[in-house]
Amino acid sequence: MNSTIDTVVLDLDGTLVDSVYVHALCWHAAFRDVGVHVASHHIHRAIGMGSDRLVAHVAGDPVERAMGDEVRRRHAHHLGQRFGEITATPGAAAMLEALHDRGLRLVLASSGERDQAQPMLDLVEGAQRLLMDTVSGSDAEHSKPAGDLVSQALQAVGAAPECAVLIGDAVWDARAGAEAKVACIGVLTGGITEAELREAGCTEVYDTPGDLVERLSASPLLGGAGR
Repeated sequence: MNSTIDTVVLDLDGTLVDSVYVHALCWHAAFRDVGVHVASHHIHRAIGMGSDRLVAHVAGDPVERAMGDEVRRRHAHHLGQRFGEITATPGAAAMLEALHDRGLRLVLASSGERDQAQPMLDLVEGAQRLLMDTVSGSDAEHSKPAGDLVSQALQAVGAAPECAVLIGDAVWDARAGAEAKVACIGVLTGGITEAELREAGCTEVYDTPGDLVERLSASPLLGGAGR
């Protein structure tokens, strides 16, 4: 990984906020509402890709064509009902402060729609102040695992791919980073295993954002060798 990193692109769900399992429950309920059963573990593994892709990914193209928009609407409804269950991931605020204090530019690239992303950011102390810009699923033509969101986030802050790192919790983040030619660091707070994250392209994996802070001086973000 390049030692002259000046920008960090951050995922939101599962990385900065502990929302992955709430999302999975809400998607499961949304499918149930329309009479479609999808196993929860399949939904969990799809969290992090764009909602425009998720329905077809877990339930098939016929379901997407027949009722994709309705499932997404119902997911948003259930998420609103359960929003109070979502918190920041361990060490998320401290990670943002630590990275910002070391002069790194911070930009969000979330697959979620902007009206969902902004309230979740409010759960992470200082996030709105520390982020230079935010890019959401509303802003890109193609959602994760396409690299559009990551590339757009870099453009928003004038950063070059070789001088940036993406921090995410899902294989979709790693694949999006690879397509945008940005190295990816993984965290386990989305429930995906270290082996899967590394196989998808993460160069380093940490347990939580707080764990990354504790190991920051030796991390690739500051030119270290990582673990």
